[in-house]
Amino acid sequence: MISNKVVINCPSGLDSKAAALLVQKVSRYSSSIWLEKGERRANAKSLLGLLSLGVERQATITVITDGEDEEIALKEISEYFSTGF
Repeated sequence: MISNKVVINCPSGLDSKAAALLVQKVSRYSSSIWLEKGERRANAKSLLGLLSLGVERQATITVITDGEDEEIALKEISEYFSTGF
């Protein structure tokens, strides 16, 4: 299990469109992937879970991956957030 803190650079934060795109992106990985904001954790493969976090622009979240492709998944997801989607 590995993790990385990232800042959300998308102008609208993690809204429904951005969350749907993220779910599509992370669904191709076999690893388990979670996002944490404060004390709340959501499965990154769940649209409703992501929306329940209420992630705004410039929020800092933690991306956690666990599985056989965890390193590449963490790298690509972190880059996705830092580029503003």
